[in-house]
Amino acid sequence: MGKVSDILNDGISFGIPLANNSTTQMKRIVLAVIIGVASFSSIKASAQINLNINIGSQPAWGPTGYDHVDNYYLPDVDSYYNVSSQNYTYLVNGKWVSKRTLPARYSNYNLYNGYKVVMNKPNPYLNHAQNLKQYGKYKNYHGKQGNIRDSKDKRYMAARNNRPGQNVNPRSNERSQMKGRAGHGQGHGRDNQKGNNNNQPQRGGRER
Repeated sequence: MGKVSDILNDGISFGIPLANNSTTQMKRIVLAVIIGVASFSSIKASAQINLNINIGSQPAWGPTGYDHVDNYYLPDVDSYYNVSSQNYTYLVNGKWVSKRTLPARYSNYNLYNGYKVVMNKPNPYLNHAQNLKQYGKYKNYHGKQGNIRDSKDKRYMAARNNRPGQNVNPRSNERSQMKGRAGHGQGHGRDNQKGNNNNQPQRGGRER
């Protein structure tokens, strides 16, 4: 195939005879088509790159060093967190449920301190037995993994303020644990939620 310049300078392009007075106009049309195709390819490639990078969506308590994260596994609370939906997934009465918060039994859990395992695959909890076996060793691995909030990397500037949901969900705990303290538990949950919009949603809304 000839060069673009050869095609544009040829009296006959793509098998279409060109009159002398229309050659310049046809050259412009062909050049515009070439530029348009190149621009579309560039935009498509850029969009694909943006889809594969979600640093700005990662939570402030997430570990640094990952351009893209789909899910985290949290060995300390045996739960999963999905970056896109901002939901935690954990077992309740033998069934996996997804909620915006963790259950009340983890009210003292500090997400900034706990270890997070990045899992870039859909529904990682479906392979929970293997995950528990492989990553259970990171339970109580506190303070040994950096987080986005404390990072000085400029790439995480937007993500440092991502504090999705409080980590306590009083209603998601087992009914037996709620009996005898329903008023205190629900009231504590509401107070905790009020303070979490501007504070870290960990350990009842307090920083570590």
